[in-house]
Amino acid sequence: MTEWLIKRKPSVLGAASGMVAGLATITPASGFVTVPSAVLIGLCGGVACYFAVTKVKSVCGYDDSLDVFGVHCVGSIVGMLLLGFLASTEVNPLIGSTFQKAGATVSLAGGGRQFVNQLTGVGVTFLLSSGVTFILLKVIHAVIGLRVDADAEQSGLDVSQHGESAYNE
Repeated sequence: MTEWLIKRKPSVLGAASGMVAGLATITPASGFVTVPSAVLIGLCGGVACYFAVTKVKSVCGYDDSLDVFGVHCVGSIVGMLLLGFLASTEVNPLIGSTFQKAGATVSLAGGGRQFVNQLTGVGVTFLLSSGVTFILLKVIHAVIGLRVDADAEQSGLDVSQHGESAYNE
């Protein structure tokens, strides 16, 4: 919908990416939010993912041919953060009565405190996954390298790496 509103033309790729973005965005919140909240989360995630895929990727210049970061990572972050505001004890009463801290029951229902909890979780996850990814990339680069040579890239990885052609010439 965002692509359609901005470019005045819908695309099949945009629709498919939007559906995946909606799923990635609502997944952290499923079982904890009402249906109207789920729709709001999906809409916010769709817009955020669209801009991550079309603007952030070009500004930052990272290589993500399948838009995995822009759709899955950004969508999940949006979903996790909005869950902090929208988690409802009407949907899942256990979030209001099962978590204890220092012997006192603490509600995990949506609000400022839970948003900070979610933000902390996102931050810790980002730092951990970034660190592990950095180490793994360094090891892979040292062992086999991260890129193919320019000729292999120019001829296409389907031919140079797999011995197959994606197109009939």
